Amino acid sequence: MSAQPAFAPYARQNSTSSKSRAAIFAGAKAVIIEVGNYQSNIADIALRAQVSKATIYNQFADKAEMMESLVESEVLRLVDLGLSASSRQEALYKLSTAISQDLALRKLVDTDPTDIAKLVTVTSHPTWVVAHKGIAKIFGADSAVCGVILRWLIGQIASPITQEESLNQSKRLANTLFQ
Repeated sequence: MSAQPAFAPYARQNSTSSKSRAAIFAGAKAVIIEVGNYQSNIADIALRAQVSKATIYNQFADKAEMMESLVESEVLRLVDLGLSASSRQEALYKLSTAISQDLALRKLVDTDPTDIAKLVTVTSHPTWVVAHKGIAKIFGADSAVCGVILRWLIGQIASPITQEESLNQSKRLANTLFQ
């Protein structure tokens, strides 16, 4: 009979932590869709996430850190979405429609324009580094091409386009950049 490794409970805790984090982000997005970022609060997010406020504060120092982590999580989700595409044009289309149809972004544009302005300003912030590296990974492209793609997608945060426009523009962009 073999003994269980001493670190097994931590593995379970980490898994629980990941589940809690995902629930917190889903809860935060749900609250943002209803009231925006500034009107959201930890109590409402905890209720939506079905976790305690203590669970949120065990994961994040404050609401600002939670929101920054949510943005990074969304960037990583979009990178995964792009990587799941079977072609560059399909990746452009998937990313475009995901951004243009994101209800939380739509609400933020209406309620928190200052945050949107900060969000769409390309900087050396670590989240932008993740976004740029993700675009490079998805498209296997140089910095200039990645910049064009990022700016096209950023434009859709404040000015969303329809699925038909996403399809047409992604085809044209793919043909221009990758042919």
